[in-house]
Amino acid sequence: MSQTLEPALQPDAVVFREAEAADLPAIVALLADDALGAARERAEDPLPACYREAFERMRALGGHKLIVAVDPAGGPGGTVVGCLQLMLLPGLARQGLTRAQIEAVRIAAPLRGRGLGGRLILDAVERARAAGCGLVQLTSDRSRGDAHRFYERLGFTASHVGFKMMLD
Repeated sequence: MSQTLEPALQPDAVVFREAEAADLPAIVALLADDALGAARERAEDPLPACYREAFERMRALGGHKLIVAVDPAGGPGGTVVGCLQLMLLPGLARQGLTRAQIEAVRIAAPLRGRGLGGRLILDAVERARAAGCGLVQLTSDRSRGDAHRFYERLGFTASHVGFKMMLD
């Protein structure tokens, strides 16, 4: 999978599809490509087994998808230039509403600010709608002010306060 990004890439040429196992090194590299991700991820060659194991667990559960943005001109299979995780969460609240959760949204640094992230999010929203979801929610680290403004421009509202607890 080529990692070279063409500066002349047209965001409209990018296609969105479900990730394949061969995409994992590029996805992990995207996840690690900022200050927060660099401290959490291991974009090594060979890729640590924990990522492939997690990918297989997600596939086995169903309703958990990694969506990639791919530049089809990037060689065989294209070049992964963006990603996100989309999870479908059936629940009892809100009269049995199924919600979609979006996480781990990343666009390759040279392509940020060109509309690709918005297209990727809207693709995920349409996938959620097609799956019968009545609500789409996402999380974003408190320190990512630019991302918060981006999500608000797309129609999301900062409606809740989130809490996390790391388990040993």
